[in-house]
Amino acid sequence: MKLSIIIPAYNEEDNILPLYKEILKNIPKKYSYEIIFIDDGSTDSTLKNIKAIKDKNIKSISFRKNFGKAEGLNTGFKEATGDIIITMDADLQDNPKEIPNFIKKINEGYDLVSGWKYNRLDPLGKRVPSKLFNKLTRILTRVNLHDFNCGFKAYKKEVAKSLKLYGEMHRYIPAMASWQGFKVGEIKVDHRERVHGVSKYGWERLIKGLLDLCTITFLGSYQRSPLHLFGTIGLAATAEGILIGTYLTIKWFEGYPLSNRPLLLLAVLLIVLGIQILSLGLIAEMINYNKYYKENGSKIKN
Repeated sequence: MKLSIIIPAYNEEDNILPLYKEILKNIPKKYSYEIIFIDDGSTDSTLKNIKAIKDKNIKSISFRKNFGKAEGLNTGFKEATGDIIITMDADLQDNPKEIPNFIKKINEGYDLVSGWKYNRLDPLGKRVPSKLFNKLTRILTRVNLHDFNCGFKAYKKEVAKSLKLYGEMHRYIPAMASWQGFKVGEIKVDHRERVHGVSKYGWERLIKGLLDLCTITFLGSYQRSPLHLFGTIGLAATAEGILIGTYLTIKWFEGYPLSNRPLLLLAVLLIVLGIQILSLGLIAEMINYNKYYKENGSKIKN
């Protein structure tokens, strides 16, 4: 069995070597390994320190600029050759001693195991938004995990290879895996204080994460049948327009003038808008069908 450990790193020059040494101490002896460092456009000596490690099992990949964690993980997943893949941060806050626990949980039959930083040692200004974010994510994705933000995870190879990440989508990997039918679990992990370097967390990332939560919720609910969403909205708008139009028609027969009634314009707008939204749903459904047909082909009787 082979273990792949993927570590995205951005300006973590002082953490690379200590992290590498700790990882080596905690890889079970029966596993061969590879460690894939993704230098995400660092401006310090991160890449230099990675390349200074003399180990044939080390792979280093360097981006021309900072593309973000999701792109780093994407690249790592493509390069990984292990049967079990572990992702962790380069800031030394994830404790490599947890690696055997992740492997044990995977071997119990889970396809993806996510870490839960139950004793999180970050500042209050980081913990409170994270708790609110996790609660909202649990509600919207219907995946019952405590900590979606934890980058310390273990995957079976097939799970990692099936993921397509962009933006801040790495936060929602457990939800994406669960929606594909993979078995998702969670273990408590030790979380340590940052000693070297500066946290990359900020309100900008939180806002982007919330926007991506809207995206992932939409995709999870309506990706297979977008007409269910657009059709419902379109039919509701059209029906409301018809009801208003019917009411105005009755009033017109009763002798009320309609030329100065703004409701007439509203009725027309609702009907037109409803038809447009419904048409958009049908177009999305056609695109979805063509994609499905290309991927699955026709059903041929042998």
